[in-house]
Amino acid sequence: MTKRILFISGTRADFGKIKPLIKSVQDSDAFKYGVFVTGMHLMSRYGLTVNEIKKSGFDQIHTYINQIPGEDMESILANTITGLSRYLHEHQYDLIVVHGDRVEALAGATVGALRNILVAHIEGGEVSGTIDELMRHAITKMSHIHFVGSDTARKRLVQLGENPTSIFTIGSPDIDVMLSDSLPDINDAKKRYDIQFDNFSIAMLHPVTTLPELQAQHANIFVDSLIKSDLNYIVIYPNNDAGSENILQAYKRLEGRANFRVFPSLRFEYFLALLKKSKFIIGNSSAGIHEAPVYSVPTVNVGERQHNRIKHSSVYNVDFKEVDILEAISSLPATKNSPPLFHYGNGDSAAKFMEALGDDGLWTRSRQKYFQDIEFDNDKR
Repeated sequence: MTKRILFISGTRADFGKIKPLIKSVQDSDAFKYGVFVTGMHLMSRYGLTVNEIKKSGFDQIHTYINQIPGEDMESILANTITGLSRYLHEHQYDLIVVHGDRVEALAGATVGALRNILVAHIEGGEVSGTIDELMRHAITKMSHIHFVGSDTARKRLVQLGENPTSIFTIGSPDIDVMLSDSLPDINDAKKRYDIQFDNFSIAMLHPVTTLPELQAQHANIFVDSLIKSDLNYIVIYPNNDAGSENILQAYKRLEGRANFRVFPSLRFEYFLALLKKSKFIIGNSSAGIHEAPVYSVPTVNVGERQHNRIKHSSVYNVDFKEVDILEAISSLPATKNSPPLFHYGNGDSAAKFMEALGDDGLWTRSRQKYFQDIEFDNDKR
């Protein structure tokens, strides 16, 4: 019997990650797919990126508006659980695939677990700052199968009591796209987004939900630093977490400045083409830790949002202090001198994903989970 797999996507970021996996399932005769599209994808403020999903050739899409601008995260979670539960009441799936640490992923894992449907979590076992880490580990505990990005992440899931036989190390699926020969030409990317300057850097700042009292201050320090650096920037809107309004308000000060191009969103492949040719990336996006080092692009990582992420010689960590940010920018090497980082794989994640799906044992795995204790030396407890 053909297995049915439902992918859940709520943001431009998670779609970029899971797109190669959806495409592999779409191309297989052994499976049928669906994509439950919600979250930022359906918000005009962020570019209605549901259209990018459609342009990617995926037609088995169900859209669900789970929020209005400014709605709190717990309400968004509740809305998504309700919408997904009702959808699954009418449509049968054998596996739900969620990615990362967003509320949409937590909703997907929760509904799947409560409905006794297998849940697969992509890129669990990562660490960071803010509420994201709590949600990521919660999603892990609600999931039956884990497709992790590295051996380090695999070890963390074992620490969390997950059965090692349920963990598959496939790398990060977006590396498949990054290392492919199908990325747009840089000139085509610049033309598509009307980017006139030759030398540029990328700026991406997201809210830190655990520091709400500092959001506005940090956003203004960030914008002050960008302006005073007197460089060219491609600026991309933040995600829609609580506090994003403070960042968007600060970005209004960039309007009319010739050395700034501000976008609600960029199509993932075009973003990668621009990232690859950028002088550096600055802000607190995981793209500076996860993707930029693959291209040896320097990162000025600001603040605590990526706390405890993997260290690399191309990543420069600074506090939200204007003098520190400007000093980091001025001290960046003139040329990319760090080796590329392949911590998250070599571009074969989709193939490994499909190999795992082809194992009958995956589909017969018990929905009942049991905590796997680690053997401790009694003297070292």
